[in-house]
Amino acid sequence: MFTLAQAGIDITAIIAIASAIVGAILAIVISKIISTIKTNNLKQSLQSQIENAKKEAENIIKTARLEATAETLKKKEEITTEINQAKSELREAERRLTKHEDAIDRQNELLVQREKALQQSENNLKNRAHQTDEREKEIGNIIAQQKNQLLKISAMSAEDAKQLLLKKLEDECEHEMNSIIQRKMEEMNEAAEEKSREIISSAIQRYAADQTCEVTVSTIDIPSDDMKGRIIGREGRNIRSFEKATGVDVIVDDTPGVIVISGFNPIRREVARQSMEKLIQDGRIHPSRIEELVAQTKKDVIQKVMQVGKEASVEVDVRGLNNKILMEIGTLNYRTSYGQNVLRHSVEVAFLAQVMADELGLDGSIARRAGFLHDIGKAMDHEIEGGHPEIGANYLKRFNESSIILNAVAAHHGDIPADNPYTPLVAAADAISASRPGARRETLERYIKRLEKLEEIANQFTGVENCYAIQAGREIRVIVNAQNIDDDIATKMARDIAKKIEDELTYPGEIKVTLLREVRCIEYAR
Repeated sequence: MFTLAQAGIDITAIIAIASAIVGAILAIVISKIISTIKTNNLKQSLQSQIENAKKEAENIIKTARLEATAETLKKKEEITTEINQAKSELREAERRLTKHEDAIDRQNELLVQREKALQQSENNLKNRAHQTDEREKEIGNIIAQQKNQLLKISAMSAEDAKQLLLKKLEDECEHEMNSIIQRKMEEMNEAAEEKSREIISSAIQRYAADQTCEVTVSTIDIPSDDMKGRIIGREGRNIRSFEKATGVDVIVDDTPGVIVISGFNPIRREVARQSMEKLIQDGRIHPSRIEELVAQTKKDVIQKVMQVGKEASVEVDVRGLNNKILMEIGTLNYRTSYGQNVLRHSVEVAFLAQVMADELGLDGSIARRAGFLHDIGKAMDHEIEGGHPEIGANYLKRFNESSIILNAVAAHHGDIPADNPYTPLVAAADAISASRPGARRETLERYIKRLEKLEEIANQFTGVENCYAIQAGREIRVIVNAQNIDDDIATKMARDIAKKIEDELTYPGEIKVTLLREVRCIEYAR
């Protein structure tokens, strides 16, 4: 038997062991509970993620469907646009084909009319030949009758009578021959005139181009009137720097929202216009910035001028031109003559000359080249003395152009005689392009007043009998009294007339003053 003390010790140990066991059991239970809670939380988290993934997948599917629908609509619009463009191209091709068919129909009508005219001429020749035969028979009968009468009336021998009759017959035949020759010459002139009209009409029908009118000023829009003060600058230093760098006049007045750039040189005006637009857009306006931007713009414009010249040469299919010539050709795009763009005028003259050359059986490529280059002198007539035909011919001579091209350029205004058949074609094409309605802006009334003023100036000088303004006012011919004006006075008078014209008239290029004092006697040997 244990004692109480021993029992007390044993009970304490038992209680400790029991407490440890209970604690372990509680720890296990608590761990189980925590594990269960974590498992439930993990399940809930996984379920939430699964639901979010499902929602996100649904959103992705909806977005993909919307994008697919938008892409389908876009493709449909592109296909519709391509179809409409193809339809438009087909309509344009159909229109050109219809126009070409109309031109062919007109040519066929002209050929039919020409055949009818030739048939009529042939019939007339046959009738005249028949009439001539009958007339010869009548003449023979008359001669026989006169011969018998002469033998009866006079004591003239047969040989003398024969000579007399032959002389009379010769005179009659000569008269008849002159009449026939005169009629034939009139018919040939009429036929030649009709043929020339047909050629010119065909050339105009086969080529027609729009014309645009240019002016000597450019207007630039500004965002506000405050910009005018910035353009002028303190005490005008900005505007003075700009005018000095570009060589143009800048007009800043009360007109709201715009400033005006004025200059006679179109290249400088274009450089100034682009530079001003860049300055307004950039906002930094001061002398150093102006000089830098103007220099860069000049380079850009020069490149553009070269590109325009190359494109024009490709358009008219004129090959082998030097880059310096192409530069001058591009300059013509900024040059106008009475509002007509000179480059477009040159292209039109090239095609018109080619069409007329082809109609006449000449080389169309030579005519096209001559027409394309005929006004190249206008690109430099502001810097070089003389008329643009002479300037252009001298310039092209430096690049070994053929004598045909040089003569066509120098003589297309009649300054020198033409020495080949292409020069008159270029002159005719030049006149057609300049005179057709809408090509040039100068009205007939102003044109006549300008010529009248030119003649009025010459008539003011003592000793002038008559004067005539010719070649569209490029030349004035003054006829003086040869008895009152000698050679020395004539030379001084021509110089005085030219000086007075320079002082009182404004005109492009130059005006040639030709003073005549010789006596001309004209007679024709037939």
